This record gives sequence, structure tokens and C-alpha cells, in this order.
Amino acid sequence: MRRSELLMPAGNLQKLKIAVLYGADAIYLGTPDMSLRTKAEFTLEQVVEGIEFAHKHGKRVYLTLNLFSHNKDIPKLDEYAETIRDINPDGLIIADPGVFQYMRQKLPNVPLHISTQANVCSWLSVNFWKEQGAELVVLAREVSFPELAEIREKCPDVRLEAFVHGAMCMTYSGRCLLSNFMAERGANQGNCANSCRWNYKVRMRMKDGTINELELTENNIDMFEFLLEEGCRPGELMPILEDGRGSYILNSKDLCLMPKLDDYLRIGVDSLKVEGRNKSMYYVAVVARAYRQAIDDYYADPENWNPQKYMDEMYSVANRGYTTAFHDGRLNNYAHNYEDTHSIGEWEFAGLIEEVTDDAFYMKVKNKITAGEVLEFLQPLSDQSVLLRIYEFEDAKDGSVTSEVHAGKQPVVRIPFSLFDKEDVSTFKERFPVNTIIRKEKPLTPEQWSRLKLDRTAERIERRGVATPAQQDKYETLRDKLIDAIADGNQDRTPKSPRLGIDGCCGRGCNGCMIFWEDPKFEKARELLKSKKQGEMLERNALKHDIA
Repeated sequence: MRRSELLMPAGNLQKLKIAVLYGADAIYLGTPDMSLRTKAEFTLEQVVEGIEFAHKHGKRVYLTLNLFSHNKDIPKLDEYAETIRDINPDGLIIADPGVFQYMRQKLPNVPLHISTQANVCSWLSVNFWKEQGAELVVLAREVSFPELAEIREKCPDVRLEAFVHGAMCMTYSGRCLLSNFMAERGANQGNCANSCRWNYKVRMRMKDGTINELELTENNIDMFEFLLEEGCRPGELMPILEDGRGSYILNSKDLCLMPKLDDYLRIGVDSLKVEGRNKSMYYVAVVARAYRQAIDDYYADPENWNPQKYMDEMYSVANRGYTTAFHDGRLNNYAHNYEDTHSIGEWEFAGLIEEVTDDAFYMKVKNKITAGEVLEFLQPLSDQSVLLRIYEFEDAKDGSVTSEVHAGKQPVVRIPFSLFDKEDVSTFKERFPVNTIIRKEKPLTPEQWSRLKLDRTAERIERRGVATPAQQDKYETLRDKLIDAIADGNQDRTPKSPRLGIDGCCGRGCNGCMIFWEDPKFEKARELLKSKKQGEMLERNALKHDIA
């Protein structure tokens, strides 16, 4: 069996280190002037440092040199080649045939990879690039799984790479001019304005040249029908559906092939790629951790592998809803969000461990945290976490104590090990090293909670391939609830788990939770918790029954 590697993105040096810590087999990165991510924060010197760090930890690094070259770029290629000649990157990702030929001559010992920007969709194109000297080909996102399986069969002697997770473009592998035209921002260079994700409304031009909004209400909506006529099909009128809220007509959900990951592992796709060089450290850590566990669990027991627990983790990261996209050959209506375009997650980045001493963590704060919130320490290379309900914050500089802390100046707070009353703290240095990620639940508005419920339902329907009448009814009911929540505009935010008081017991047995561990009412619940995985919540009815 060809064992698949997990390939994670890194937009800067710290993200590279976090990707390594949380289970990436390989990392891809690039400098802003020589790749298609102008917001990348790597200098050539940091590229060298990043490769040395990764190699020290037994990981591979692929450099993105996937620019489409203009004459002004060519003189830079010599400097680039000279800089990386002696640092042995594990591959150069290239899209431009001229750059490919140039680097093949300049760096004959460096493996060359073909970027997804080359839009390779067939075994014929894979074989072409193999004949040119490519060792790996990154396939376009538009390649379906049946096509991928055929490519794997016909091209056994070249490594294949496929995207499994990340943002999706509404056009052909990022070749979009909407952002360039509407915002003068390079759509395929990491500067995309996401024009496809904007809200669009119908306007009408009056005979006097003025333009007015056409406000559709329940009183006038039956008076109008909007039709689209394409120039080469005169008389063939296609209906356009619109209401007063506008529509996100081009807004693709994010790619997530976790539900189908076993297909890719079974046929031996060499590299499983996650998109996101502009994403946060939290994104890199959580996504790497989930895919690492999923891949390892599959190889350990392929017959009993189930994606559900990994999918639950995916919703802790901000997303636009998930789709398996072109896996089955074509997109369906569940692959788009027509009502909302925001990225939403049930959890958010709380902080990052900067130092670990014999008696405390030192955490850089990344979001506002208030007394009574639960912090989850994400142990690298493990599905085990440690939970702490925290009531006060000690400033690492001056020792002052507050009941809340803000992320504005990214303060560092000291979290003494003495707060972890249910843990063996002697293992903390090993289990939670520097760059460990800490998260907390994110309070959401009614609209956002409605969106998440709709997204989860749509994802399950798409995973099964067809909706039963009951599932379709549920989907439509949840969609209507989302529309109502958008119209209501309620901005009150609530967390999934309550925070304080007797009703604040979340049933996870957090360290420092005086309610759960001390109250006699939860004696039976404490016994039940012993049979559950660390951090796993008890059912609410179990808690209620215990109190009764």
C-alpha cells in the first residue's frame, strides 16, 4: 500500500512549526514575490530556517514557485536557485512551463512538482509532465474521484497529489477575473476580494436614467417574474429567483473530503493537500490534528474507519459550510451557501503557549477571555485534550490579576499548574510544548447557530448522495429558520455550553469546575464520566436525572 502524506500550508515560520507539531508529514510555503500568495510572510532567509527546522523533525518541505512569469521575474530566478541550491528542499511546485525548464537546468537534483495552477485533469497530462521530468503532479480540484482512480491506475510511476480541504473558488481552479475587474485585486495571488461571495441584489433602471432598488414584499412579489435570456438562445427564458435579502449566487462552500478520505487512502494518493497559507495558526493546528488522526486511524483499522468524529472537529474551525465538491463528478445545490457567506466556527483561538516552566504555562492571548470560560488545551498528535474552567487571569509581566483579558496587545498570562486539579501535571511539559494551541467556545448569534445547523444537515445529505423526503423537509425547514433569523437581525451571542452558575455545568468534568466536582448533586454524573473520553460531554438528561 502506498502510504499517503499529510501536506499542510504555512504562511509564515511559526505556522510551519505548528504544522510540524500537530502532525504534518510535509509543508508547502513560498515567498510573496515568487509564488501566488503575495501575503506570504516568508523571506528567503526564513525559507532556509524553515527547511532546516522541518528536516530536523523528519518532515518534508515543498517550495511554491508557481508564479506565471513575466520578463521582470526572470532575473529573480537565478537568485532563488542559488539560495536554495544547498538547503535541499524536497520539491519545487511550478506552474509555468518556462520556469519548469529553467529550474530543471539550474537545479537538476531538486524534485519538480506540477502545481494545481497547471489544471491537470487527465492521465494524459500527468504522463506529459512525467516525461518532462516531473516527480509529482498536483491534480486540479475539478478532478472527480472516478477520474482520480483511473489516473492512479494508468500512472503508477508518478506521485499524485490532491486537495482534500480548504476554500473553493467558483471558477476553474482559481482562474477568476471577478476580483480583478471589481476590486483591482489579483484574484489568484492571495489578494482575492472574494467578489463571488458578495451579496447581490436586483436593481431596475428607470426611463429617466435613475436606478432604484426593487423592493420585493409579500404584497408585490407575485407581480414580477425575472427571466434571463442568453444571446445564443433567443426565446429560451431562464427564471432568476430573488427576494429582498439579495443572494450569494456564486458562494461555494469549503472543500472537505474527510467523509471520503478512505477512498483516497485506499487507492494510494501520495499527498493529501490542505489549502490555507493565509489561514490562522489555529486553523493549521486543528485541521492538521484532525487529518493526522483520521489518516493514522484508517491505516490502523481500515474496515472500521468512520469519519464522523473527525467531521465534528472540522466544525470547530471557521468555515463556510463543507462540501465534497467534485468528488462524485459534479456539484449540486448543497455545495453552495445562497443565504450567507460568513465563515463560522463553534470554537475560536484563545491563545498559544509561549513557554512552559516547572509550574506554569505562559499563554499569549489571541481572543477575549472572561472569568468562567473553559479553555481547551489541544494536545499535539493526540485526540486527548485538557479542559480548564478559568476564573481569573494573572499577567505574566507584573502579576496583576483580572477577571477578563483582551487580545488587543496580545498579553501573556501565567496559568499555574495548580489550577489543574484533575491532571497529572508532571507530564505537561512533554504533552503541551511551546506552540500548543488553546481554544474556547465561541458565542454565536441566532443566525450563526441556524447556519451551522443547516450546514451540518446539508453536509450529511451530500455525503449520502441523495436526500430522503424527510431529510429534504428538514433541510428546507432549517433553511427557512435561517432566513427568518437573518431577517430578525438579533445580534445577541450565546455559547453552546453555559458559563456560570448551577446551569453552567457542561458535563465535561473540567479542571477547576467547582460545580461539577464539588456539588453532591453530581455524584452519579461523576461516576458516569469515568467511562467517557477526556473532555467528552455527558448527555444533558444524565445530568438532569442525577440532580433529580
